[in-house]
Amino acid sequence: MKNKNIIVSSFIDRQRIDNFLIKKFKTVPKSLIYKILRKGKIKVNKKKVSPYFKIKYQDKIELPYIYINHTKKNKKKLSLNKITFLKKIIIFEDRYILAINKPSGIAVHGGSGINYGIIESYRFLFKKNFFLELVHRIDKETSGVLLMAKKRSILKILQQQLREKKIKKEYIALVKGNCISKKYIYIKNFLVKNFLNKKVKVKIDKKGKFSETKFKIIKNYTNFMLTKIKPITGRTHQIRVHMSCLNYPIINDQRYGDYNLNLEFKKNFNLNRLFLHAKKIIFIHPINNKKIVINAPLSKELYNCLLKLK
Repeated sequence: MKNKNIIVSSFIDRQRIDNFLIKKFKTVPKSLIYKILRKGKIKVNKKKVSPYFKIKYQDKIELPYIYINHTKKNKKKLSLNKITFLKKIIIFEDRYILAINKPSGIAVHGGSGINYGIIESYRFLFKKNFFLELVHRIDKETSGVLLMAKKRSILKILQQQLREKKIKKEYIALVKGNCISKKYIYIKNFLVKNFLNKKVKVKIDKKGKFSETKFKIIKNYTNFMLTKIKPITGRTHQIRVHMSCLNYPIINDQRYGDYNLNLEFKKNFNLNRLFLHAKKIIFIHPINNKKIVINAPLSKELYNCLLKLK
């Protein structure tokens, strides 16, 4: 990436700057692009911006000079165990779409202090594929269904379905508290992202983006509830923030949860991960127009935790 200035054209108006840079400078590692964005070395209209900043028509992007040594071969290899693991968590695949049951604790992409995330690993595994890209994202701490597109045309169609709210997602979460309602409860407010110590922290703020979630109680336990959650919009950390603002924080949420309750829960139930799982996704297949329903089963640790609660 050479030091240069770019004037945003109307063709790329309202695109996230990280996605724009990744597409434009394909030989530059994603992790490096995110690193220089976080350090504020890339500026828009002479101001530092976050990776999520949306560039607009006529914006001026200032880029630093970055030297990339192309003579070194990529020595990254996947071990047999890693290959077996990656294949094992595939829950749907055809010529156009790949869906996996992502475990908790694995980032969906590199750039957050790691070189390889899920998408980079699968690109390496399916290196004969010309194209492989995430349709959506889920938090590192969250497990469950994650969709990838094998063709750019498929990606565009599925992302259009996302924008039009035609893709339906369903999560399972164990939360603090008790509620007797048997109907769906709606949460509507505005969320804004802050960056503290290189970490995203989302809060409710009228200056933010509109967000909506609905949830339903599946079962009440002593001091806990198992809930089915359906996000209507797809904001960062939306489910976690919404449940916390209702005083129903998700168990083992280290960012928005109940600190003392989390410690007690770990001690009694030996669970060291966030109890939030993307259980189901429903969408229309871009090629045959059939309704596709993909389910991701709970991990053994979450399932055993529920057995102990009984």
